[in-house]
Amino acid sequence: MQKIFRVVYIMLMCQAFISFSLLAQKKDFVLVEAESFNEKGGWVLDQQFMDQMGSPFLLAHGIGKPVQDASTEVMIPKKGTWHVYARTWNWCSPWKTKESPGRFKIAVNGAVLDNELGMGTQWNWEYAGSIEIKDKSNIVTLKDLTGFEGRCDAILFTKNKNSIIPNRKEDLSAFRKELLNIPTKPEDGGHYDLVVVGAGTAGLSAAIKGAREGLKVALINNRPVPGGNNSSEIRVVASGEMNVKPYTTLGNVIKEIRNVYSKEDQVIEMIQAEKMLSYFPNMHVFAASKVGKQIKSVTAKHIENGKEEEFFSPLFVDCSGDGNLGYLAGAEYRVGREMRQETRETLAPDRPDNIVLGATISWKSKVMPAEVSFPRCEWAIQFNDESCEKVISGSNWWESGFRYDQVNDAEYIRDYLFRAIYGNWAFLKNDSKFKKEYANRELDMMTYIAGKRESRRLVGDIFFVQQDIEKEYVRYDDAVVIGTYSIDQHFPTPKNTFFFPGEEFISTMKHYFNDLGTPRRYLRDDQVPPPYRIPYRCLYSVNVDNLFMAGRNISVSHIALSSTRVQNTTGMMGEVVAVAAALCKKYNCLPREVYTKHLNELLDSLK
Repeated sequence: MQKIFRVVYIMLMCQAFISFSLLAQKKDFVLVEAESFNEKGGWVLDQQFMDQMGSPFLLAHGIGKPVQDASTEVMIPKKGTWHVYARTWNWCSPWKTKESPGRFKIAVNGAVLDNELGMGTQWNWEYAGSIEIKDKSNIVTLKDLTGFEGRCDAILFTKNKNSIIPNRKEDLSAFRKELLNIPTKPEDGGHYDLVVVGAGTAGLSAAIKGAREGLKVALINNRPVPGGNNSSEIRVVASGEMNVKPYTTLGNVIKEIRNVYSKEDQVIEMIQAEKMLSYFPNMHVFAASKVGKQIKSVTAKHIENGKEEEFFSPLFVDCSGDGNLGYLAGAEYRVGREMRQETRETLAPDRPDNIVLGATISWKSKVMPAEVSFPRCEWAIQFNDESCEKVISGSNWWESGFRYDQVNDAEYIRDYLFRAIYGNWAFLKNDSKFKKEYANRELDMMTYIAGKRESRRLVGDIFFVQQDIEKEYVRYDDAVVIGTYSIDQHFPTPKNTFFFPGEEFISTMKHYFNDLGTPRRYLRDDQVPPPYRIPYRCLYSVNVDNLFMAGRNISVSHIALSSTRVQNTTGMMGEVVAVAAALCKKYNCLPREVYTKHLNELLDSLK
């Protein structure tokens, strides 16, 4: 036993010495974060997986055409020979393909370094080559070679080719902070009455309504564009009825937002018009501090410059979709399908499992005046005339990740959809029996931010289930948010399962209708009474006392989520929690006490 302790001690000391040595030689390292490049050219900023791989990165999303170079100025303190590394990987390596589709090179002051990058089996440092540095100011350029989703996290210049460069997330984070002079303690982001994490439909509604209720609100969003699934980056159409009696004001804010969604600058103008609302785009919340059972603050990192800020508030709203804030704060949550014996839902499976609704990438093609070529993409999924999808565009039915963790496996899920779309298109263009129909078509648009339907669901005081939707199983005294969308279960198509068992990417939707035989989302208010209402007690955490939630992460079962998740409905959730937060401030109370002591005032405020 003592021998084991000695080995562990030596390993820890060696690790500490390596870290110390690296930091002691700081002058011999120059780190450049790809996301901070001055000119990103055709590369796009992808932050979706930074909790898993440690950082945002630049993505060469060229849809098969090499993208324009990205470049930036780098100050290098010493003349002489420097060795250059890039943190990247072959994103197709999980499928053991022979070819790496996302290859790129690095140029310094116009001189292209020798090695192609994007070849490794995991995120790690790859050697680009050496360069003779003659001046302090230097121009570094990323040169995409393929247009097929190459990715670069960071570039490192070092005097010693054999330097040990940290790659483990925690070690790399410390290394980055040291080289980039990022303070170990985050800056003070301010004190607020309400902090809203996530600026999708629910978050925008919560923040704007909260500001109008007189709260000092911080809205933190980890993308440059607000709107979440309804933004131009993802393009999911919003559904769900609003302003239904007796809560006729519920939906006013989301209706205003929807009126300007097509013009994102107007959405930002709408946010900026609220004097009590402070907006923080490009900021990703990655940590939460607590005192007892309450969140004290959240810390967010800027996805371009790495700056960290800490935001303080007595109240928080998790509108992240993935339940990220709740997860960081230790909130109780669920993932996957509950079993029928527990929930008594007729649509639930006999046994619980981790199957979820999948994520989607949308794409479309266009007609060109002449024939357009497209490579065969041997690294992508391979098709034949029976297994292919004979289509010219793809929307919500291109869906994958049913059996995967939609948070921790998110990069795999998104990349698998890339392989499916590119492989299918390559077959249609080059080898299908109807390839002449596609000769003049080229890929025109493809989203790279995945549109998620389901991941973590935070648990509240009420757990909403199928019976509450179909039969108003319990008459809740706090039933408030109307739901008018049918129960919409997604499954892989039989054809897709036959050809790609366990790795499906094409879904079919099964809607469960009301007694009139019509999907609820198509019914007018004068045709049928409100199908169901979600209680307020689904909108705050059962075990984190000052945490609200609004969006697809509220306290519902997997079956119920397939109806409650649509965006107009989630927007109304945001409005409700904003009014509840105002009552919390008014009475110096917590979300649960709004129900136990001030419910009538909450409901009256929404009429």
